Amino acid sequence: MADRLPPLKSIQYFSAAARLLSFSRAADELHVTHSAVSHQIKALEEWLGVRLFRRANRQVILTDAGQAYLKPVMEAFDRLGEASRQLKRRESAGPLTVSTLPSFAAKWLVPRLRTFRQEYPDIDVRITASEKLVDFARDDIDLAIRYGRGNWPDLLVDKLMRHDWFPVCSPALLTGTPPLQKPEDLANHTLLIDYDWREDAWAAWLTAAGVGQIRPNRTLAFNYSNLMIQAAIDGLGVALSPGALVGDDLAAGRLIRPFKTMLSTDYGYYLVAPAGAFERPKLAAFRDWIRREAAATAGS
Repeated sequence: MADRLPPLKSIQYFSAAARLLSFSRAADELHVTHSAVSHQIKALEEWLGVRLFRRANRQVILTDAGQAYLKPVMEAFDRLGEASRQLKRRESAGPLTVSTLPSFAAKWLVPRLRTFRQEYPDIDVRITASEKLVDFARDDIDLAIRYGRGNWPDLLVDKLMRHDWFPVCSPALLTGTPPLQKPEDLANHTLLIDYDWREDAWAAWLTAAGVGQIRPNRTLAFNYSNLMIQAAIDGLGVALSPGALVGDDLAAGRLIRPFKTMLSTDYGYYLVAPAGAFERPKLAAFRDWIRREAAATAGS
């Protein structure tokens, strides 16, 4: 392709000089020197093998070849300009589509989108809540928030926050019947479980808390963490929850942490995107925003 096209800088300089019929005025428009314009025109004439300009007194005039060449050059620039404008309009007008897990969307992302809308009112956002693994080459998705260890080859990966677990419950359970005062009391309460997470999470937390294995009064299982968390808010039992998903409920007093023990993991939430995605301004804006929000969550 390169050997079929003339030097594009020379074409740009030619179009300016041909429109203005002046190398000096073309130099002013392009913010370069007169000699730079002259050099590029000469390079283009050598590449084409024809003269494009001739001098008459103190001005330059297009030759017949130059006049014939100018029309397709200007048409090409017009088409390129229109294609660029359409692309910019499509980029700014189309929604930013983000795929994420339903529970993360409900308990963390959506409650914070107000600040993104305030910062970037011209960017429309479309949230797709799904457990399906995104295929950026096939799906109409710009960015995704995934849960895991961050090992997704050939993708851009930003870690947002760790996935540490601890029990949460309604404040009413502390003084209820039976009361919840120490980890051993969990045997008298319903344990709420998200069965899409690790099945041995409660067992691992109990071991970390020095309790060992207990036989709970009963269990109640959900396939989404936000449902499990809502059950905890409603006083149906004690949930072992990722900290990132209950920060707002803890701050509002809807939930409390009855025990300090935390179960640390090497899992976390990650923002992932295909190569080159953050060269697009609205995707870069979302990444900067969600990084700030994640950092604020980690620091709270």
